[in-house]
This record gives sequence, C-alpha cells and structure tokens, in this order.
Amino acid sequence: MAVTLPPQAASSDAADLAGPPPRFHAVVDRHFDAVAAFLARRVGPDAAEDLAQEVFVTAFRKRAKFDARYDSARPWLLGIATRAVAGHRRAERRQLELYQRVLAAPAPAAQVREELDPHLFAGLTDLARRDRDAFLLHVWGDLAYEEVAQALDIPVGTVRSRIHRARRQLTAHLGGAR
Repeated sequence: MAVTLPPQAASSDAADLAGPPPRFHAVVDRHFDAVAAFLARRVGPDAAEDLAQEVFVTAFRKRAKFDARYDSARPWLLGIATRAVAGHRRAERRQLELYQRVLAAPAPAAQVREELDPHLFAGLTDLARRDRDAFLLHVWGDLAYEEVAQALDIPVGTVRSRIHRARRQLTAHLGGAR
C-alpha cells in the first residue's frame, strides 16, 4: 500500500530526509541530475548513472546522519558522490591490476581456441553471454543444473532454458558449418 503524503508548499531537504521513507523521493527528484552530472564529469557518463544510484542508496541508508541545520542536501550528497568516485577508482585500479596479471599469464583463451574446433569456438562466441555462461559452467565446470543456478544466482528453470537454448544454437551453428 502506497503512503500518501500531504502536499507541501516548499519541502526542504532536511524535512524530507527526516520524514518517512517515501519523502526521500523528493530529495532524489531535486538532486539526481546535479549528482549525476558531477559524477559524469569525474568518471564519465557510463559509470555515472550507476554511481549516482549508489550515492542515493547510501544517502537513504544514512539519512538520519544528515545535519538538519543545513537546508540543502546537495553538498552532503556530493560528498557521498566524492567517496563513491574514490571507491570506483580503487575498484578500477584493482581490476586493471588483475587484468595486467592475466595478460602476463599464458592466455587460456588462446589455448582453448587452439584446442577447440574453430567452428565450435565460433559457435560459443556467438552465444549470448548469459547462455554461454550457463552452458560452460555445466559442460566445462561439470556443474549440475542446481549448482549452475547457485553459481549464477538464478532459478534452476532459467538455467535449463539457457542451456537448452545454447545447445540448440550450437547444434544449428555446427550443423551449418560442416
């Protein structure tokens, strides 16, 4: 059941943050564009929207800590955004370091490509990522459907559908390639 709020002439951020959870939407409506624009300048447009969502989730969780002496939540939100950017950059740096280590190691994809029939490799790369992940966890990872579901955090029925679709597409691909 939705909570209907009484209309307010000029709602302040402090009042909306201190009010019932549905009032938080007003804070999001007022400041989302400014936070997203700030983040886009810092991390680019691709990551900005995801980070903006993170900022508002964090703000919602920490809304009781907002200093009500201030009328606007914008500086507080941009502070949260700045910390989100730092976390994003740390994660990017860790990902880049991992990527560099992977590049320095022998390339298993190249080995797999050499070991696989080229038509099968092409068929696997043509599969949708979701279908390919489920199929390879089942076939190469030797996981049962239930284990694939657990690994991907999806229902078993979805795993069955994805593996069936992958098999059908691979069969069609290999049938047309030979």
